[in-house]
Amino acid sequence: MPKLTLEHVTYKYKNALRAAVSEVSCTFEEGNVYAIVGPSGSGKSTLLSLLAGLDLPTEGKVAFEGESLAGLNLDRYRRESISMIFQAFHLFPLLTVMENVCFPMELCGVMPRDAKPRAETLLEGVGITKEQMLRFPSRLSGGERQRVAIARSLASNAKIILGDEPTGNLDGANTQNIIDILCRLAHDQGYCVIIVTHDLEVAEVADVAFRMRDGELQKWR
Repeated sequence: MPKLTLEHVTYKYKNALRAAVSEVSCTFEEGNVYAIVGPSGSGKSTLLSLLAGLDLPTEGKVAFEGESLAGLNLDRYRRESISMIFQAFHLFPLLTVMENVCFPMELCGVMPRDAKPRAETLLEGVGITKEQMLRFPSRLSGGERQRVAIARSLASNAKIILGDEPTGNLDGANTQNIIDILCRLAHDQGYCVIIVTHDLEVAEVADVAFRMRDGELQKWR
C-alpha cells in the first residue's frame, strides 16, 4: 500500500490570487527516494507542509496508508509516522549529539536508559563516532550535523522521511554522503524518502523525480 497519496490536492493561502498547490495527484511508496524540484515560489515547501500535516488542503485529500489526514490526530501523525530533515539541521544547540537523538524517543515515552543504546546504534549507522556523540552540535562540521539530523529522524521509527533541502548547506562530498545514506535507508530498510530540493544531483539519483512550477506537479522521470 502507498504510504502517502494525494488526490486532486489544492491549497490556497488566504487572500492569495492563485493557489500555491494546484490539483496535485500522486503517490509515494516505501522503498523509494522521491525528489521534487522546482524554482523558488513554485509550491514545493507548501506541498511538503501538506505531506507533513502542518496544513490541510483547501480542496482534495492527503491520505496516509489510506486514511485521510483530515481524520487523523495530526500531532500523533507528525510524532510517530513522519520525520523531517532540514537544510539548517535544527539540532538543539545546548544538547549533546547523543541527547539530540535520544530526545524524540524520550518524547514518545522511551526511558533514557533504553534510548541511549538505540541512539548510539543510529549514530554509528550514519558514521558518527563515540567521541563525536559527546560533542555539542557547534563542534561538528555541516556534514556531520546533517548526519546527526538523519539519525535523529530515525529515532521515532517513522518510515516516512521528508527532506527540506537537506543538502542545501553542504559541499559536494558531504552532499554525496547524505544522498548515499538516504538511498540506503529507502532501498535497504524500506523507508519512503521525499526530498524537496534545488539540487539536480539529488533528482538524478532519485527513483522518481517530479518538477513543480506554479503549483502544478509533473512527473519528470
